[in-house]
Amino acid sequence: MGKVRTVLIKNVSKELISKYPDVFTTEFETNKELLDKYLEIDSKHLRNRISGYIVNLLKIENRE
Repeated sequence: MGKVRTVLIKNVSKELISKYPDVFTTEFETNKELLDKYLEIDSKHLRNRISGYIVNLLKIENRE
């Protein structure tokens, strides 16, 4: 079984990708820094989960 992502993580990630389509990359570390720039997230755990999900979505998009 895989890890479950909450609706919050999915919605925020999809919204960010649609707002800034050319900004985010498939690099986790780069996305973490960009999230600090575009969002005010107090929790490092939440920021990392969102960054990881963005990487996952972009990899799926590139496969198609």
